[in-house]
Amino acid sequence: MTGIQPGPTVRGLDRNEIPVADWLCACGHHERARGRSAVTELTTRARVQQCPHTTPITGRAAA
Repeated sequence: MTGIQPGPTVRGLDRNEIPVADWLCACGHHERARGRSAVTELTTRARVQQCPHTTPITGRAAA
């Protein structure tokens, strides 16, 4: 995909619509949430330029 920046996108908060949030992580992982509580939970977890999907290698494996 080109032209799509990593980070959260939220739509439908101020209208009589069901809110929808999309989160494209820097690693390419995509999540979508529908409904006010699910959107709130996703936007709380979503971080720009901090990927929770990859674990840093530490200890002997890093050496």
